[in-house]
Parts: sequence; C-alpha cells; structure tokens
Amino acid sequence: METEIRFTHKDLVEQCKTGKTNSQYELYALYVDAMYNVGLRFLGNKEDAEDIVQDSFVDAFKNLGGFKYESSFGAWLKRIVINKSINHLKAKRIPVVPLETQEYHLTEETIVETEAIDIGNVKLGIAKLPEGYKQIINLYLIEGYDHAEIAEILGIATSTSKSQYHRAKKKLLEIISEL
Repeated sequence: METEIRFTHKDLVEQCKTGKTNSQYELYALYVDAMYNVGLRFLGNKEDAEDIVQDSFVDAFKNLGGFKYESSFGAWLKRIVINKSINHLKAKRIPVVPLETQEYHLTEETIVETEAIDIGNVKLGIAKLPEGYKQIINLYLIEGYDHAEIAEILGIATSTSKSQYHRAKKKLLEIISEL
C-alpha cells in the first residue's frame, strides 16, 4: 500500500526555497487559478492575465528567499499579481483621474433601494466601467484593500481613492440599472 505524503503550504514554500521543482509545480497548481482570476478582474483580458500570472510566479519563485511569512504565501503572491496588473495598465497609459479634475462632493450619496442585485449584472457592470473605476472597485470591493492601501498601490492620495470609489460605485449602479 502506497502512502501519500501531504505537505503544508509552508512546507512547499520551504522546499521551493531549496530549488525543488516538484514543490514549485505543486505551489503553482494550488494558486494559479485564483491568481488568474485576480489578474483577469484587473486587466479584463485573458491573454494579459495569463502573462501577468506567469510573470508573477517567476518573480515570486526568484524572490522566495525574501518571503518571511509576515502574511500567507497566497496573500504575498496576490499582491505581486495586483501590482504587476496595475503596472501593466499604467504602461498602457490608462490613468486614474485625480480628484482635482472632478467636481464631486463626498456628501452626495446614491440611494439604492433594497432590491437584490443579480451578481451576473454586477460582473457585467464592472466590466463596463472605465479602467480607473474598475481598478478602484476591484481593489476595494473584491480584493478588500482599504483606501490607504489603494492610495499606496496606485500612487494617489487617500482622498482620491475615496472619491474615485464613490464615483465608480455611482457609475456601476447606473450601469446595472440599465441592464
């Protein structure tokens, strides 16, 4: 009877640090789908998402020696994917609109009736948002970053992150109501 040996994620990371390619493959298999979904949410393009995920894994494995377990491996890798996705969008020159160029008051709130909103419509709505809005919605609602973290990731002011989020949310609700 063959005994199957199971490794924890930490065990796999430690084995990867020693250069064991089988462990790298196992770690890759555990995270590739989730990281692809993160990249796809940001980039909206399957090919770009695949490229970003591959580059992210390469960078992660190259820099594994610096991984200190201050977070889970998955959270660390997700941050790499998000940063690479944002840098890819910046390279394509898709800007986040600064607060100063908009007339928007944070006291204005959109009131939404308490109807159930179809998750499929939400996904379609997010896909139709302008890229800057899509980034903020993905980072805040989907990935769970707070506005200070978003500001740091995107290189913008916290107030800009907040105002962009409010505008993005308002635009998303408009799009959803038209679906």
